[in-house]
Amino acid sequence: MPICPPRRSSKTRGRKRRTHYKVAVPGMNVCPNCGEVTLSHTVCPSCGWYNGKQVKTVKAKKEEE
Repeated sequence: MPICPPRRSSKTRGRKRRTHYKVAVPGMNVCPNCGEVTLSHTVCPSCGWYNGKQVKTVKAKKEEE
């Protein structure tokens, strides 16, 4: 007796199954030096501090007059 393959699942059924896959919100922290919200475990892009030390020099933005 031959074994029949299961019926093909429709596009809708497969898409319903995938509705619960979501992108997680990245961990955000407040920089203790400047107060900007940054990604955790990364150098602050606005002031260049990481782990209580100046790691990177950041150019000052030009003020519009």
